Amino acid sequence: MAENGEHGLRARALAGALVLASLWAALPSLAWAHSSEAADPACADPKLPAAILSGSFPSHEAALPLVEIGGASVPLQVAVASDEKTRDLGLMCVTRLRAAHGMIFVFPQSGPQEFWMKNTLVPLDMVWVEADGRVASVADNVPASTRQTPDDEVARRRGNGRFVIELPAGEANADAIRAGVRLAIPPLFASE
Repeated sequence: MAENGEHGLRARALAGALVLASLWAALPSLAWAHSSEAADPACADPKLPAAILSGSFPSHEAALPLVEIGGASVPLQVAVASDEKTRDLGLMCVTRLRAAHGMIFVFPQSGPQEFWMKNTLVPLDMVWVEADGRVASVADNVPASTRQTPDDEVARRRGNGRFVIELPAGEANADAIRAGVRLAIPPLFASE
């Protein structure tokens, strides 16, 4: 009986150590969840404009351009990702976005566009838009990941369009953005 008791104590001690190790590994993510900064400067695009973020972000680079998109129930203010590097970085490591703010991804031509949400720390709505401004599809509340999420568990979403707009989760519904709605997008061109 003493062996069962000792074995049980060792098993509980091991389980406790595993829980502590898991918490220790998650500390960087937990710290950002409570930080006053709106993005993790270690992995976020340093060109993210402070205007779209809900909190501070110490950037020393020239910010991406901002444009206003009409046609939703409120105007949207979005940063423009028009080249491959800024499209790849997107909103990675952003922890808080302002309401009615986000990013528009500009592609050279309309077609299938797939997004892998690696290091996307906040849930997002994704809106695929054709060249004429017509919304082709909306992916609501695409789940966030952490920097430790295994690659095969990171969300992927695919749609068709020339533009993809990322907004805070719930924004598309709140702003009456759905398939068939026409948005007023200023002339934007991909610089590849």
